[in-house]
Amino acid sequence: MTAGIVNLRSVRKQRLREKRQDEAAENRVKFGRTKSEKLNVKANAGLDDRRLDQAKRDRTDEHGE
Repeated sequence: MTAGIVNLRSVRKQRLREKRQDEAAENRVKFGRTKSEKLNVKANAGLDDRRLDQAKRDRTDEHGE
């Protein structure tokens, strides 16, 4: 009826690893985007800018000045 010997240093290190994994998972949710998502957003932003520039009208006075 003897209990197994537990190395407290190993237990502490394992808890620290688990904590870090949990934090990493939270950060992936908060900040993580795949490379394709980043490229897609960048491409769409460029497309939106070009469309906006194409829709601009020249502002001239009624007298053509």
